[in-house]
Amino acid sequence: MTYTVAAGLAVAAALAVDLVGLRTRLVLRRVFWLSYAIILFFQLLANGVLAGRGVVRYDPAAILGPRLAGAPIEDLAFGFALVLTTLALWSRLGRSPLGRSQSDQSQPGRSQSDQS
Repeated sequence: MTYTVAAGLAVAAALAVDLVGLRTRLVLRRVFWLSYAIILFFQLLANGVLAGRGVVRYDPAAILGPRLAGAPIEDLAFGFALVLTTLALWSRLGRSPLGRSQSDQSQPGRSQSDQS
């Protein structure tokens, strides 16, 4: 499997988790894209340092070829999939019994048992 195929599968899986699995629908929200733009800047910065210094190397036969900040564009797809999956899980856990309750969210740092 090439890096390109793996990146495409990662994006498809992340979109499925967000839209179908957890139904958080983050990709349909403007705030997600604004947040992602900030994350993307730092991803490109890190990619530039790591790829520019030769810390990571890519097999030219496994990537499409175009690079951004020294790293293959497929890295952006993997980063997107990672960020989307993490935020979708975080969002879902915040709404479930395993996550924090609404009263916990109103007073950061205090659990419901502390408020009694």
